[in-house]
Amino acid sequence: MKFDCSTLFIDVQKSALFKDSKTFADAIPNVSWQHAEESYLACKPKNKAELTRFIASQFSFTANRELDELQGIESVPDYIAALWARLKRPAMAQDEGSLLALPHSYIVPGGRFNEIYYWDSYFTALGLEDKGDIKQIEAMVDNFVDLITRFDCVPNGNRVYYTSRSQPPVLSLMVEMLLPYKNQDHDWLLKVTNAMKAEHDFWHRGEALLNANYTSHKRVVRVNEAVILNRFWDDNTTPRPESYKEDVQLAAQLSEPEKGHFYRNIRAACESGWDFSARWLDDGVNLSTINTTNRIPVDLNCLLYKLETMLNTCCSALGERNLSAEFEMRALQRKLAINELLWCKKSRFYFDYDLSREQLSPVFSLASCVPLFAGVSDAAEADYVAEHLAKDFLKEGGLVSCLSDTKEQWDSPNGWAPQQWFAVKGLLDYGHTALAEQIRLRWITMIEMDFKNRGCLLEKYNVVSPNQTAGGGEYQVQQGFGWTNGVTSRFYNLPK
Repeated sequence: MKFDCSTLFIDVQKSALFKDSKTFADAIPNVSWQHAEESYLACKPKNKAELTRFIASQFSFTANRELDELQGIESVPDYIAALWARLKRPAMAQDEGSLLALPHSYIVPGGRFNEIYYWDSYFTALGLEDKGDIKQIEAMVDNFVDLITRFDCVPNGNRVYYTSRSQPPVLSLMVEMLLPYKNQDHDWLLKVTNAMKAEHDFWHRGEALLNANYTSHKRVVRVNEAVILNRFWDDNTTPRPESYKEDVQLAAQLSEPEKGHFYRNIRAACESGWDFSARWLDDGVNLSTINTTNRIPVDLNCLLYKLETMLNTCCSALGERNLSAEFEMRALQRKLAINELLWCKKSRFYFDYDLSREQLSPVFSLASCVPLFAGVSDAAEADYVAEHLAKDFLKEGGLVSCLSDTKEQWDSPNGWAPQQWFAVKGLLDYGHTALAEQIRLRWITMIEMDFKNRGCLLEKYNVVSPNQTAGGGEYQVQQGFGWTNGVTSRFYNLPK
């Protein structure tokens, strides 16, 4: 039995002893969780006070480093430079509670997020490259290689409870970033190429099983005889340990089969990184209608296109001609499929595909910038996307993540650093320099204004009304913050 299935864990989470469910999921047992479970069943605390004392006697908790102690820093670049050391964690020789050991140092986002997060790491690496800390980026990639060896994927984060899912695949983006520094290192290239192959296998596990009557298996979907694309998934159909109380409450009115479906789709949305958004909601509004596994996401498939193109490049450099040709063909087929299936000629924009309804989702989101970032779009499509961004998405503080206003944190009025980077980089690559510069300046202006008031950077912002704090989500907005620091640093360093 796993700790998060134990009577102790379930009772503590249901009792709401901790305001944030993640607190107990991250607790470190003084002896072992099995010992704590046995002791708990033997004494069975009678009330909340007794339970509090029992937990204090059996577990310790890692205090989050105080990020607001940075005194006398007056500029955003100086804050970013000073914070990297605060967000750095040392290598670990063995697991500690739910925290998985990593052989090299790593950067955490900050706040309640005291572990790596897979897709965060790419955006963080942008700032580390600006800082000249290539060794730390190498260390992060080596950690991912280690995790792939252990779990067949890079988990959502280095926590035991995250190992049933991954996140948007960005290893290839980090390898691409490091290639100019490592292009003469054959052993390194072989190591990371093998890791990328394993990651590709993870996203395509079960592909050989698909046929006209069995069209999806885990993360791979047979759209038709010629088209294979991917979706987000999670193998588990139970409440998330880090959000146990919240999941159980949301599923309270559902039948048992419905609960399993709900839990899997909540988890799959976490694999997407967009937890949560109208993108995944069947009615476009209510979280109870979440159906993430029923979408073919445009951003995921564009990042897998990047993975396949990088595998083509690396396999070619290693002399693996047959594999290079295979990944080149896969990338071409995926590019054609994205532009055929996920591009709406009427709206002139990219959308996720709803598998059950066999039609494009109506939700306008910044996931549609990733085809530009990945080089999937043609020039005309990029022009139309740019028009939509300028007309509909561009707000006072930058780009709003989604035009839907559901009160979920990845929808309006919020904007997030990763989306700003995908958009700006994609627009620059297609020659839309004026719009890219406008987004960059609005983001930096908002960041600097907010920094004057708070003295820190945050994980997300209200880009519609920058004087208001971003809302939504299952927790208070967090400060730090890894990917905000990285993208903002890159915006400061882009050629003017």
